Amino acid sequence: MVNTVLARSSRSSSIPEEAKPLVSLVTPAYNEALILEKNLAILCDYMESLETEYRWELVIVNDGSRDNTGELAEAFARTRKNVKVAHHPTNFGMGQALRTGFERCEGEYIIVLDMDLSFAPEHVERLLDKIRQTHAKIVTASPYMKGGKVSNVPFFRLLLSVCANWFLSFTTKGNFTSITGMARVYDAEFLRSLNLRSKGMDINPEILHKATLLEARVVEIPAHLRWIPQTDVPRSKRRKSSMTTMKILKHTWSIGFFGFLFRPVMFFVLPSLFFFAIALYSNAWALIHCWNHYHRLVQQTSFENFDTAVSAAVAAAFQQSPHSFVIGGITLMLGIQLFGLGVLSMQNKSYFEELFYLGTSIYKSSSRK
Repeated sequence: MVNTVLARSSRSSSIPEEAKPLVSLVTPAYNEALILEKNLAILCDYMESLETEYRWELVIVNDGSRDNTGELAEAFARTRKNVKVAHHPTNFGMGQALRTGFERCEGEYIIVLDMDLSFAPEHVERLLDKIRQTHAKIVTASPYMKGGKVSNVPFFRLLLSVCANWFLSFTTKGNFTSITGMARVYDAEFLRSLNLRSKGMDINPEILHKATLLEARVVEIPAHLRWIPQTDVPRSKRRKSSMTTMKILKHTWSIGFFGFLFRPVMFFVLPSLFFFAIALYSNAWALIHCWNHYHRLVQQTSFENFDTAVSAAVAAAFQQSPHSFVIGGITLMLGIQLFGLGVLSMQNKSYFEELFYLGTSIYKSSSRK
């Protein structure tokens, strides 16, 4: 560690202050009074260790806290000239807090960290090194990729997180291991070009979704997610089980919604193929029954015309095996409807992507002016 610091110091000693990249850190805060001052001090002390290579600023967004988080944040900001505080009059949600923070940032790179420091500040330098080496637009800290680590996370919450990220990774073309995670570094110019709309936790999948639409480079680094023990969580942040259930249901809905946006074909075309397969099997059996009854009736009874014989064979086959006809008809209709919806959804997705490309291009052109 000492050698790393010395090497960084010698490498950057000749860099003029104004030539160093400005890094903006955004930390949303909601009812964080019991941990705010301690964690802000830890974060600022760490950022000071990087001042040989970077200039930095810290943007705290008080998202309508009901305790004295806002007052403590303002008091802390008065002790440091590069710390800013933004306040929401009420709790708008994680997405709106991040959007407010992004608007206040002035840096070339924007880093987002949780106030509880579940991702330690040491991830900051690794994120910055990676985005500068790869020239990516986004670098995400992932505890689920090879080399990542998870500590103290309750089993049920870990299971939900892993399943959510696996599902979104399956639906997106990027094959990311962490899509819902918040510990990231962004190229500030690229982030400002995105028209973000989410107000809740779904802002993180939204950013990656729009980055993939623009074919922006997104990179992951292995990270250590360390969950804070329940005894260390502020009382004001603890929730009753009903509130936790509602939050889980809302988050699950947002995960499913963004999975649909990533790849609508999964929700319509693939199920339609499943129903088509069942319809093919059931209708094949119904046709075989009809054929057998037709031959039997022709041999045993004389019919005036072909239509009468076929009708009698179909009636006999239905009487023998009505479920083949019912299942075959229902699944065939479902397959046709789902396939049609899949085609329409893919067409709408294509239209949305074209409009998104156009809107982004217009926004970049107007920004340059």
